[in-house]
Amino acid sequence: MYLEKFGRSVKFAMAGLALAASTAGAAWAQSPITLKWALWDLDKTTYIKPLIEAYQAKHPNVKFEPVDLGSQDYQQMIATQLAGGAKDLDIVTVKDVPNYANLVRAGSIGDLSGFMTEQKIDAASFGGLVDELKIDGKVYALPFRSDFWIVYYNKDIFDKAGVTYPTNDMTWAQFDQIATKLAGGMGANKVYGALFHTWRSTVELPGILDGKNTLAGPDYAFLKPWYERALALQKAGVVPSYASLKTSNTHYSGPFFNGTIGMLPMGTWFIGTQIAKVASGESKSENWGIVKYPHPDGVAAGTTAAQVASLAVNSNSSHKPEALDFIKFVTGAEGAAIIASTGTIPTVRTPEVTAKITSLPGFPQDQNSKDALQSGKSFLEMAVTPNAAKIEVVLNRAHDSIMTDNTPIVDGLKEMTDGVKAIK
Repeated sequence: MYLEKFGRSVKFAMAGLALAASTAGAAWAQSPITLKWALWDLDKTTYIKPLIEAYQAKHPNVKFEPVDLGSQDYQQMIATQLAGGAKDLDIVTVKDVPNYANLVRAGSIGDLSGFMTEQKIDAASFGGLVDELKIDGKVYALPFRSDFWIVYYNKDIFDKAGVTYPTNDMTWAQFDQIATKLAGGMGANKVYGALFHTWRSTVELPGILDGKNTLAGPDYAFLKPWYERALALQKAGVVPSYASLKTSNTHYSGPFFNGTIGMLPMGTWFIGTQIAKVASGESKSENWGIVKYPHPDGVAAGTTAAQVASLAVNSNSSHKPEALDFIKFVTGAEGAAIIASTGTIPTVRTPEVTAKITSLPGFPQDQNSKDALQSGKSFLEMAVTPNAAKIEVVLNRAHDSIMTDNTPIVDGLKEMTDGVKAIK
């Protein structure tokens, strides 16, 4: 089992956190303390400051020192610092699944399971994502923000084509039919029914929504119909070609801002950007809306894929009780409301939290757009596995080869399967 491979390296850390949890509270309530919080892009992240201020209002003795390690090399930077036994970092922001797996394997972050039980933290409030993060039944980080996939659409393009707006119960087959109806025009007037960004997730994620397979492998034959679909839409001119997007280094936002894309499957992280760009006049897609991510036949509407950012405690921290208390605050209802007030999607999504987001100036006010934020079952884009980072390399290489027609689909999927099986 996964944990057995490195259990000895985390045993001490787990015991340390359990002791910390049992002593959290009055013992440190009045002691002046500074918590160092490892994160990235401090100047671009709007929720950090209000979270700190709200917590300090309750705990004036606690000060914070954000440690910005940058987004580009964050995973490597935090892994290197913690592997060296650094004690001057307390709270660790975990960026993604590969980052999480690496930190757990190295024993750099401790088990939070006992703390959750003691503090009566309900795993169900995280929409199933805590279960997705379990390693041999244990949780080493609590998710505080969770972006999930939805569909953005340009209402003007629909109106011009005389096509009914998409709904929150749309299958992928219906999505393709609608996209085909929207596509048309030539040259500067060319309109695409949809856009699949160059990330492999835009092609592969529909294949994991039935819960039968994950992108951690070991076999990838299940992706065959989804690659056939993507290539067919590309060949028909319904979506821009992968090669053209890749060679021109086109960001998905550009064509949508220009008003040339009918539908854009993308994460909720784009909501705030779209609102801001409409307000500044940079986005011509002023008349827009969102709906839930399409689902395969037989899968419940609202089922989607998600990315999470989580908080953990450095195994060598000298301030574990305080760090744990702050994590409880951020990942709870009060922290979620603060995060939502900045236009960011928190993991805990109560009606009050969702209302904060939908009431933001510029958010589409049609009911479908509001309801789109009530997602159903969420699957992590990459399942937790110790080899997640290595798997990413194999999948990305084969994806590029398939989408540029350099490798037949069957051969490309075999390359994925063989490559992942060879990872030790």
